[in-house]
Amino acid sequence: MNQTLKKEIDTLVQLQKIELEMNQLRQAVEKVENEKKDLAVRLTAFESALDAEKQALEQIQQQCTDLEKEIQVVNDRIIKSNETLRMVKTNKEYQVLLREVDDNKKRKNSLEDHVLTLYEQREAAEVQVNESQAQFLQLKEQVQAEQAKIDEQTLGDKERLSELEEQQQSIGKSLDPVLLTRFRRIAKMNQGQAVARVSNETCMGCFMNVPPQLCIEVQRGNQMISCPQCSRILYHIDE
Repeated sequence: MNQTLKKEIDTLVQLQKIELEMNQLRQAVEKVENEKKDLAVRLTAFESALDAEKQALEQIQQQCTDLEKEIQVVNDRIIKSNETLRMVKTNKEYQVLLREVDDNKKRKNSLEDHVLTLYEQREAAEVQVNESQAQFLQLKEQVQAEQAKIDEQTLGDKERLSELEEQQQSIGKSLDPVLLTRFRRIAKMNQGQAVARVSNETCMGCFMNVPPQLCIEVQRGNQMISCPQCSRILYHIDE
């Protein structure tokens, strides 16, 4: 068996083990990072709902203020009209002012009924905002705690991933650039697996039959053979 080829195959197998572990770690990290993002989205959605409740409360408060001002204006008109009534000299003027006072009183009563309804709405909205604010703070604390737990859980995986990346680069430098490029291309085609063992005339990467003559060539180890089905680089281990 060609010892140079054997060394290259052994290096590729080692590189593949590293890359497969890296893929598993990346998937694990990605999964928990998505969980972390989901928690953030949940918190943001709750905060948006709380902001909407606060805005609704502010609108009610503004409506109350506007109505209170209008009630004061109407009340001032009533007072002024009553004072004017004492000074009118004709019955016609008196009747006109009397109707004006009556209309303003009706308007004032209507405004007061409306503002009372708004006071009830404001009180209910304040209760809702206070409850939502308390729930938000509780949820925020929970989310931060869970995110911190996730960061702690993934710390080991990220450190291991960094170690493997260093090993990957080191091993990659020892390979011929053309062979490394071939390895990368095949790995990309086959979910990270570029090298496969042949057993009982079967490629253990795609589990398809390998022609007997190719199996013999793989066992001899004088040239690098690819699986005709999945293109993985084949190697043989004596059983």
